Amino acid sequence: MRGLQFSPLQSLKRALFPGRKTAKPWRVKGLSHLNRQGEASMVDVSEKPVVLREATAQGEIRLRKDTVRLITAHRIAKGNVLATARLAGILAAKNTGSLIPLCHPLPLSHCEVTFEIPKSRNCIVIRGSAKTAAQTGVEMEALTAVSVAALTIYDMCKAADKKMRITNIELVSKTKKPLKRANS
Repeated sequence: MRGLQFSPLQSLKRALFPGRKTAKPWRVKGLSHLNRQGEASMVDVSEKPVVLREATAQGEIRLRKDTVRLITAHRIAKGNVLATARLAGILAAKNTGSLIPLCHPLPLSHCEVTFEIPKSRNCIVIRGSAKTAAQTGVEMEALTAVSVAALTIYDMCKAADKKMRITNIELVSKTKKPLKRANS
């Protein structure tokens, strides 16, 4: 006897509405990326005002102390790890709309990726921030910057450290403020 098989949409409905046969996920608060048929859909932000938006994300990559020492001494065979990871994170933030299917492409006015090596020297804390004047937020851009910077560090150091672990990627803050109008 074969088990029941469900489409991805049916599985989502069953997970969100256990025991309900006529689930309508578009009526559930927080599921704005589903259309009336319950299919994935980009949110229409055309009626929203343009405001100044900023977001900051953070994550870390856990490494051996020897690997951190190699990174800071610029002795990793593939080159300057942190400079490369910074550029990769910024480039990824600029291309978030191409990487995440339902994410709006945004014109970033600023993006920054920074690194901190704590006294324990067993990880690198990665912080990414993004800024834009747009109709939707830049959280995904900040999160993408941190994620790709971490992945770049992993890629560049994998020959030296087989036990690296990317962890704790999270949104730290997001803000929106009205745009200041220039005097005419």
